[in-house]
Amino acid sequence: MASVGTLTRADLSDALQREVGLSRADSAKLVEEILDHMCDALARGENVKISGFGTFVLRDKGERIGRNPKTGVEVPIAPRRVLTFRASQMMRDRIVDAG
Repeated sequence: MASVGTLTRADLSDALQREVGLSRADSAKLVEEILDHMCDALARGENVKISGFGTFVLRDKGERIGRNPKTGVEVPIAPRRVLTFRASQMMRDRIVDAG
């Protein structure tokens, strides 16, 4: 793996190459296509669910009042869309068992 504690696109591509037997170029292209499909779906406002892994969910957060912690001045925080990830129960069980 490229660096400790981080899984990269290259790592996914290398795993596909080893385990499926695709060429390096084909495995890299497949990883990119999958990530592109996920990004496109999220950009259209769709959630992305991968069974046994988790769900990427878009949430719209309304405007609210925040406070500058240094000065205490109240500042309006604009409405925005945020992306959250919720791990599946199967993934949570694997992570807990591995730790």
